Amino acid sequence: MRYLPHTTEEIASMLEAVGLPSLDALYESIPARARYDRPLDLPAPVDEPSLMRHLEELGRKNRAAGMLSFLGAGAYEHHFPPAADQLLLRSEFYTAYTPYQPEVAQGTLQVIFEFQTIISEIFGLPLANASMYDGASAAAEAVLMARRLVGREHTVISGGIHPEYLETIETHVRSLGAGKASLTVVPLAADGAADVDALAAAITPETACVLVGYPNFYGSICDLRKVAEAAHAKGALVITATQDPYALALLESPGALGADIAVGEGQPLGLPPQFGGPGVGLFACREDRKYLQQIPGRIVGETVDKEGNRGYVLTLATREQHIRRERATSNICTNSGLCATAVTIKMCMLGKKGFVEAARQCLAKAEYLKKAIAGLEGYALPYHAPTFNEFVVRVRGGDTKKVCDKLATQEIIPGYDLGRVSAARKGELLIAVTERHTRADLDRLVTALASI
Repeated sequence: MRYLPHTTEEIASMLEAVGLPSLDALYESIPARARYDRPLDLPAPVDEPSLMRHLEELGRKNRAAGMLSFLGAGAYEHHFPPAADQLLLRSEFYTAYTPYQPEVAQGTLQVIFEFQTIISEIFGLPLANASMYDGASAAAEAVLMARRLVGREHTVISGGIHPEYLETIETHVRSLGAGKASLTVVPLAADGAADVDALAAAITPETACVLVGYPNFYGSICDLRKVAEAAHAKGALVITATQDPYALALLESPGALGADIAVGEGQPLGLPPQFGGPGVGLFACREDRKYLQQIPGRIVGETVDKEGNRGYVLTLATREQHIRRERATSNICTNSGLCATAVTIKMCMLGKKGFVEAARQCLAKAEYLKKAIAGLEGYALPYHAPTFNEFVVRVRGGDTKKVCDKLATQEIIPGYDLGRVSAARKGELLIAVTERHTRADLDRLVTALASI
């Protein structure tokens, strides 16, 4: 069945009702130069076996899928159990959308409630929503929320924040007419972590919040408690952004160290990386009525019916679909429901002990690899701040792209070329390790680096 199974007669009736002669007339407001005025250049239809054969041929061209990869930089390949995938494909989850009617959406509402609970426990903050598009949009929404709460417009950002998170924040702030002048980006300290003294010095009477990576984009971990003390002393809020939440299985939670809002990327918790997405934004904050009223998105709550049975309801929805647009805290119009469900199923299967054990493996394997690479002639670790599962390496010869190209011939993706972030970093490689890597994998990378 077609997705929109309208007959020609039904379409004609609808056009008559709105007073338009054709479907094309619906798009007259779009400039002609922006319209696609010719048929799509698609091949002729083929039978199903031929189509499958063609897709298989295309799939075999994807060499990267079978390569040993140490890519991270915001997307991480942790184990995703097939059982979780099968549960996710159940029609109750796969076809569910927005739970507007709680009496027929208890399953969806409970999953969202459990998702919020998991995120709250990971971040150490009592309020969590469901949910943001991804880590970048969650970071931008956190900055906007802090501006509303404090009544100020200036934001201090550590230079270790993910570059794409920063670009997203700049876009959101620009849309409010504030521009880049309302953002101050503070360079990292020499050890690769946030420069606490420089962050404190950048805070002004107009500063709403201080945003730091925890760990940051380069894998380094800062003294978050000191950042919080410096910000709170001047009336500013503290926001943390975490790209791989597995780090928080071992690190003290942001909430315990003084963060007011914590955001992150949920992809590592239950979504295999594939073509850059999808992601799911994580968002948690302090328990305060002011915070509750300003949190973006929606919150599912637990209650009882008139007979005392436990039930779940959409407690708060401050997005523009639910209230007057000018009063909405966010224009995010989805709760990334299926992605949030994937995270919930995977994390429930993993459990707290499994979560901690996977994190311990990530840390131990990353430390083993760091030590081995640091011992290679011509390679160095430019930063000495503590890291979790990701770290920067300065490569021999000073050209990371050449290193990546050479290792690709050995079926290895050694990491993320930081020259893509800045020309000044063209000799640096960002390497990520997860529990999926074996010791043989780590040794293979070391041997390959030593050979070039």
